[in-house]
Amino acid sequence: MKPFKLLLAALALVILLICVGSYWLYSSLTTPVKHDKAEQIVVIEKGSTPTQIISRLASEGILSGEIGPRLYLRIFGDPSKIQAGEYQFKSPISPLEVLKELETGEIQTTKLTIPEGFTRFDIAKRIAALFPQDPPVEEKQVLAMMDDTALIRDISPNAKNLEGYMYPSTYNIPKKATPQEVIKITVEQFRKFWKPEWTEQARSMGRTPNEIVTIASLIETETGVERERPIVAGIINNRLARNIPLGIDQTNVYIAKMLGKWDGTIHKSDLEVDSPYNTRTKTGLPPGPISSVTESSIRAALNPEQNDYLYYVRNVDLNDGSHWFYASAAEFEKGKAKYQQWLNKERQEERANNGNGQ
Repeated sequence: MKPFKLLLAALALVILLICVGSYWLYSSLTTPVKHDKAEQIVVIEKGSTPTQIISRLASEGILSGEIGPRLYLRIFGDPSKIQAGEYQFKSPISPLEVLKELETGEIQTTKLTIPEGFTRFDIAKRIAALFPQDPPVEEKQVLAMMDDTALIRDISPNAKNLEGYMYPSTYNIPKKATPQEVIKITVEQFRKFWKPEWTEQARSMGRTPNEIVTIASLIETETGVERERPIVAGIINNRLARNIPLGIDQTNVYIAKMLGKWDGTIHKSDLEVDSPYNTRTKTGLPPGPISSVTESSIRAALNPEQNDYLYYVRNVDLNDGSHWFYASAAEFEKGKAKYQQWLNKERQEERANNGNGQ
């Protein structure tokens, strides 16, 4: 009898282990995994083995581990169906869903590049061109979609549109994505960079998040030199404190784009137009952002340098995009005169080159 009891105990143990193992395998394959690659295209190179693919996705955090998916493929699946290609995995997603997607093969994507300082008008034009719909969606229709601020209402409840909240970057987006889906992807990228503590920091400065993004957009259009951005932020604060117009010409460019009049040149009429965005004639901040913004400009807006500067002009000696900074109007006029001399010389050389057919 004793051997029989031992046999029953061993059999019960085996059954228990099978049940526990089956439950673990089922749970590991069906439990959704959150990851931070949802807006990225994951490229699986041709020639990659199923084992290499699973290891890659586990290291990316898309899979919670390797053992479950490997066992599934070995026992229930067909490793030969796993294909190379370009994939975009939603988050959260279960390992079983990942394996099923890997059997579908590559997806076709379109590359969308939003440069730093691009406006919503520029972005709408690019989206309409790169993501044609049936029936076609016009640029003005895409622009109207950007008036829906539901995606950022928790961050910036007083924003009037998505200007400043579509993050400048290069995106690989499914070719069949709708304009609404494309806009959402760019806004979600902004949300990844915006930190909750920045909202509190803005309030401690007496600013709303929308005002911080507005200041960041002004900084973004004024200098591409990262070390200068806190300096420019300090100048903006100094001018606001003294009730001096900010005098940022890119706001006039923005007005021309809003009016559908921008032709690549700032005209005298653009500088004199009556608009709350005209920082040459109005004091204070414009009503909202005037361009897309980077994390660098947001940080500068939140952490402006304490300085006495009120003016800046392009540094023509270095000619690297950097600026000279001034506290007095007299010194600024000297710097501006030097810049004008340099600019006139550049234009003369350009005209001469064009005249020679170059």
